Amino acid sequence: MRVMGLSEESVIRVSRLWGKSAARNRGRTHLLLGHLLDTAAVAGVMWDHYLSSAFRRRLDEISGGRGRTWFMWVCGIHDCGKACPAFQALDDAEAAPVKEAGLAWGRLPVDRRQRWRHDVAGAALLRPRLVAEWGSADSAAWVWPLVAGHHGTFPSVQGLRPKHREVQGRGSSWEEVQKAVVDVFTRAVGFEDLADVRPAGALNKAEQLALSGLIVMADWIASDSEQFEGLADARKVSPAGSRQRAEEAWRRLGLRGGWGGLPLPEGPLAPLTQRLGVVPRASQRELVEQAWSMPVPGLMVAEAPMGEGKTKAALAAAEVLAARFGLDGVFVAMPTQATSDPMYEQVLSWVRSFDPELEAQVGLLHGRRRFNPEWREIWEGQRRNRVGGFAGEGESADLDPFDVYGATEEDAEYGMPSWSTEGSSGAEERADGPARWFLGNKRGLLTAFAVGTVDHLLHAATRTRHVMLRFAGLVGKVVIVDEVHAADVYMRQFLLEALRWLGQAGVPVVLLSATLPPVQRQAFADAYLSGALGSADAACPVPEAAGYPCVTAAYALDGAPVAVSSREAVPSWRGSMPTRVDWLPGIDRDGASIAAAVRQAVAGGGVALVVVNQVDRAQAIHRALVEGGFEGELRLLHGRLCSTHRAERTEECLRLLGPGAGEGRPGRMVVVATQLAEQSFDVDADLLVTDLAPVDLLLQRIGRLHRHDGTRRPKGLARPRVLVTGVAAGGGGRPRFLPASKAIYGEWPLLRAAALVAEAAGPLGGGGSTEAGWSIPADVPSLVARGYGTPEICPPEWDEAAARELWRAKQEQRERNAEGFLLTRPREWGAPTLEGLHYAGSRAASEEELDAVVRDGGRSVETVIVRRSDGGCRAHDGTWIGVHGEVVDETVVDRLLGGTVRLPTRLTEVAEATEAGLAPLPGWSGHPWLRYARALVLEEDGKAVLGGHRISYDDVLGLIVEQG
Repeated sequence: MRVMGLSEESVIRVSRLWGKSAARNRGRTHLLLGHLLDTAAVAGVMWDHYLSSAFRRRLDEISGGRGRTWFMWVCGIHDCGKACPAFQALDDAEAAPVKEAGLAWGRLPVDRRQRWRHDVAGAALLRPRLVAEWGSADSAAWVWPLVAGHHGTFPSVQGLRPKHREVQGRGSSWEEVQKAVVDVFTRAVGFEDLADVRPAGALNKAEQLALSGLIVMADWIASDSEQFEGLADARKVSPAGSRQRAEEAWRRLGLRGGWGGLPLPEGPLAPLTQRLGVVPRASQRELVEQAWSMPVPGLMVAEAPMGEGKTKAALAAAEVLAARFGLDGVFVAMPTQATSDPMYEQVLSWVRSFDPELEAQVGLLHGRRRFNPEWREIWEGQRRNRVGGFAGEGESADLDPFDVYGATEEDAEYGMPSWSTEGSSGAEERADGPARWFLGNKRGLLTAFAVGTVDHLLHAATRTRHVMLRFAGLVGKVVIVDEVHAADVYMRQFLLEALRWLGQAGVPVVLLSATLPPVQRQAFADAYLSGALGSADAACPVPEAAGYPCVTAAYALDGAPVAVSSREAVPSWRGSMPTRVDWLPGIDRDGASIAAAVRQAVAGGGVALVVVNQVDRAQAIHRALVEGGFEGELRLLHGRLCSTHRAERTEECLRLLGPGAGEGRPGRMVVVATQLAEQSFDVDADLLVTDLAPVDLLLQRIGRLHRHDGTRRPKGLARPRVLVTGVAAGGGGRPRFLPASKAIYGEWPLLRAAALVAEAAGPLGGGGSTEAGWSIPADVPSLVARGYGTPEICPPEWDEAAARELWRAKQEQRERNAEGFLLTRPREWGAPTLEGLHYAGSRAASEEELDAVVRDGGRSVETVIVRRSDGGCRAHDGTWIGVHGEVVDETVVDRLLGGTVRLPTRLTEVAEATEAGLAPLPGWSGHPWLRYARALVLEEDGKAVLGGHRISYDDVLGLIVEQG
């Protein structure tokens, strides 16, 4: 500071400004300048060891080749706004030396609504200087929001004007010290002055969002008081010291990136033949070749039959794309938690093939990952160091509704608690082990390789706090979305929004589906191109593919949209099979007719899969089979089973009916399931009994039929057969549907599905039959296209037009419902900066609420089953947990959490009455896994009452809900 010519008075004042108070920083004050330099140093380490080469290249481009230094500057400058009275006055002990140095202030507002936050203060003091010294309002316009938004939301420019001048600092002394903080930091990082920082170009808005997330990441790491000891003496603050602190913290936390520069594969198909060890099928070859031929990052949509090997092809394509375009990892998005687990194991094996040590960088992103044995072996293995805890209790932050990183006194208004010893680690990570920092709330996507539900991708397209942190975890990766058709119209709005942002950020995306309606394929391409072109409206007709399987690619080249599809027919790996389709009319609730039909169908042996649209119906069918004396293996699988039972049964079904079943395949077996069995459930059934569903989902269920080659089948079931139920003939032959089916899917797609089934099975009401059936998979594209097409296909007496209008009106309403949560306002996609992105605030305060935002429903609640017993409580399996729920070791915690079950939405909607009965037990308050868990306490009669419903849990049937 003295070399720069600052007056002695200014030197003293800058040296007194605090950034972290002793009260909330492990008892040690940390000076503001020290925290800025620490954050910049962390950014430097991130540049060296974390950022993808593609993003480094973009930062070099906009900074005239000084990307590393510029990244350090923009990360470190984030907290310059703490040099204002509104912040410096927050702690009396820290404020005293600041005042003694001559930095005074008058009375400050006490109303929290009028408080002047330091993130906004930083933008307010920096913006006019950037405009003046850069000589460019445009350059300043995209940089100041990066400072203003580092606590999770981006204000408008109007928000940079304080209502009270006193909060920002009045008089020349404050102006001088604020200027000095910026100038000293800028020089210390490596620039001559602030004018020297001026970027040579601009990042686009999506790249700005990713950069903002990386700033937050650097800030959170540098704010960890266990890694960065407070420095209250300015003579101990230096760039070199901060660099050493940052490198040591990075090592202790075990942080790292992914591939770190992936070489090009040895041959065009090496990612398939060598990496994955498969003999490439034509459809797999098509996808990988498209990855080689795309001139720039883009969108690829792979459509192929169930069991075709799309996932392996997508991983191979991801290797090609990452190597070609400088990407560092992969995120694979699955439709459900249940489908995420087997995909995690597949991705884990794939990542190990690059480097065995990379297995520790593969994250599983869902709330039940604790029950995945491979994840626990890697992320928790050998880490327990005492009864009741882990070394570091690393998941505590993940379950905590607020994040302590970056917390200061001011952050109480964000809901952030002060630092405390509870839940703090103090433990050094293994250099070759997983970085448990990534387990924290909102940080999962920052791991180099991640597998999780599609919700994590959708969350990155919501107007919520810290959305930038989620988006930063996607940029620099290849994004794969499996079973993309599973997103309904509401969820699809968030998926389209995510594709716009990913397209603009240059993130390659691979979408996979067996049954994608053409209109959705076009919508996905248009959304990605809209982002890539930076235009609110971008349309490029997708050519009709030559056949099925097929691959569609969309990208922007030299400012023009490009969309291509497979020009030659690609044969499926196995020929189509004639599939018999028959009606099993009935909408009875007791399941008797279905149970009778299944018993008869497998009387001579065989495996039947029953898929219905409602848990209560599945339970009734299972009960009817048991009461009817069914002889053979019988399994029930649905979403109201507790974690342990659901995992055990899923594993059993895959073991008995999966591709490796062999001689262990049962001679007679029935699996009764809900939509869980609709996708990514690799079992092979001889017979399918299914409730009617929209035709694309019906075909997904048929994908479980005769799925594996070489399976021995009874003579009577040698040909695939489907019995369609959940529908009955009404007046004039018009179908009547299960109320649950209508509520889930709407009447119009069910009517069209019924019409298509009738073409194969004959009229629903009898009076004729047909042996036409369907040829699977050859008929899949045409059936899906007709199922969602415009021409009417139903008999006139079904009044399809009226049903279509009702369905369309509901779809449009659901689209409008989603608009209020989308990251950008309609028609404002083309805005060049992040200014005002959170124009209406952030809409979700918790992860549960965020899940409800993207799933279009009431807030889902998970509960832990607790059984009241003689003088105390037991876990769902009878394990004793004490009078107040006390747990004595982690084995008991495992058994207790194995009883986690999700309540149906209709129960969570009884709000106050339900919430009042779903609190953590008193004995759980000190445990990181349990302190926020909701206990569903079943009294000694095995029942609980919630909102007028009687709730019980049966080890076979699962959660049973009865009207009171």
